[in-house]
Amino acid sequence: MKEYEFVRVHIDDHIMSVTINRPEVYNAVHPPLSLELNEIWDNFGKDKDLWVAVLTGEGDKAFSAGNDLKYSALPADQKVQQPSSGFAGLTRRFDRTKPIIAAVNGFAMGGGMETALCCDIIIASENAKFALPEVKVGFFAAAGGVQRLSRQIGKKAAVEIMLTGRNVLAAEALELGIINEVVPHSSLMELAMEKAKAIASNCPSSIRYSMEALNHMDHLENYPDALRKSAELIELLRQTEDHKEGVSAFVEKRKPNWKNQ
Repeated sequence: MKEYEFVRVHIDDHIMSVTINRPEVYNAVHPPLSLELNEIWDNFGKDKDLWVAVLTGEGDKAFSAGNDLKYSALPADQKVQQPSSGFAGLTRRFDRTKPIIAAVNGFAMGGGMETALCCDIIIASENAKFALPEVKVGFFAAAGGVQRLSRQIGKKAAVEIMLTGRNVLAAEALELGIINEVVPHSSLMELAMEKAKAIASNCPSSIRYSMEALNHMDHLENYPDALRKSAELIELLRQTEDHKEGVSAFVEKRKPNWKNQ
């Protein structure tokens, strides 16, 4: 198994465990990490012996803090581009036919929550919390958070979460339908692997065609076009003074001064 700089991968029979391994920045995602994950998900899709994946974050605090704003603030010539499959190699990957379980071991913020929402099943530690706080730093949830959250839990609840940017604790996330299950923190990976083994015990072809049917349903509802629109809008947002101010304030650890410009 290839070794990666920002990700750890472990294979046990038909199950692939993937751990985002940047604990020093709360597993924040930058394009170099997304490129590694893109390769991992590509290989997962091609390998006929791998049927289910479990995605988690290193450490006890964070599944992922989301977009690495310090990396975003670097000059363009010092950065690499996000893969075409999107944030974490997942948010624009519309043709997956193998299930991914998110084992959310701590906070999942912004792109971290969007990454979890891309997964087919979310099992959360009792310590987990979720948020789409992009509006607080001059972004919005453009990596599918707007579309996925509103479709998965309903528009009213999703809009309130997105526009306030507030935290949602594990118990409320379960009640809203954001996640499938809340489990003791110490048992998270054990129970996530049990779920993966339960899926892997079933017919892999049946799983594949079930996933294809779900993909087709999403495409009928023009979901890819919705995310393409988000991509257009986020580029417009990046040109605003408020976006620049949000990133600068985060890096400088100060309160942003919004101007609505």
